[in-house]
Amino acid sequence: MALDLNMPILVVDDYKTMIRIIKNLLKQLGFEDVDEASDGTEALAKLKDREYGLIISDWNMEPMTGYELLQRVRAEGPRTDVPFIMVTAEAKSENVIAAKKAGVSNYIVKPFNAQTLKGKIEAVFESIGA
Repeated sequence: MALDLNMPILVVDDYKTMIRIIKNLLKQLGFEDVDEASDGTEALAKLKDREYGLIISDWNMEPMTGYELLQRVRAEGPRTDVPFIMVTAEAKSENVIAAKKAGVSNYIVKPFNAQTLKGKIEAVFESIGA
């Protein structure tokens, strides 16, 4: 399945600098339509207004963590099957297992570059296409 560079992507992080970094990496990869949310609550509101092709969310956020956001998205929708990549600073195995159980599509550890991000996104969409 070819990656749709026109699909809207939602980047969720409470750290503005990280949002800017991820948006720049996505732009380098050719993704132009990127929205941002500063926390899980804002992300859920945006998900009601728009159908995203991909969510990239930080794990450590206040007041709603990326993990809680993932659980809400998978449980409530509006699209429970939207691809969801979790970004984290530490890849604790219990976190990875919890995120997998909650339905995360892929996992990315900071710091990362455009190639790493591209590989993760491609892996997610290859698994959907399979």
